[in-house]
Amino acid sequence: MGKYEPLEKFLRQQPDEVRMTFDQIERVIGEPLPPKAQRHRAWWSNSPSNNVMTKAWLEAGFRSEQVDMAARKLVFRRAKSLASAAHDEELAAPPGRHPLFGWMKGTVRIAPGVDLTQPADPDWAQRIDDEYSTST
Repeated sequence: MGKYEPLEKFLRQQPDEVRMTFDQIERVIGEPLPPKAQRHRAWWSNSPSNNVMTKAWLEAGFRSEQVDMAARKLVFRRAKSLASAAHDEELAAPPGRHPLFGWMKGTVRIAPGVDLTQPADPDWAQRIDDEYSTST
């Protein structure tokens, strides 16, 4: 049994959101958290290569959020299901294209008869010529 296996088992039995203090986590695992966990917010990141405890909450299907180092508390939130993640991936932008490309598609309507090649201000060309003409 790994050091953080009790945390994994505990989280698997919880609802989608679990608010915990560092003291509560220590009670679940049966020993104090490492000093880095109490001083460095990065220790609580969700990178699987971060530390052994991170793997425990990720294996249980949770992510850490709202880490408050001063108050010594955080929230574990159940990660999206595989089906939901697949759906999100299906909606993602094609490779090489920004995800916001086309986000306003269908929201702009052009009135019939409007010529988009014409300046909005009919006197625009003359004003530009007057302002930037180089008179010698």
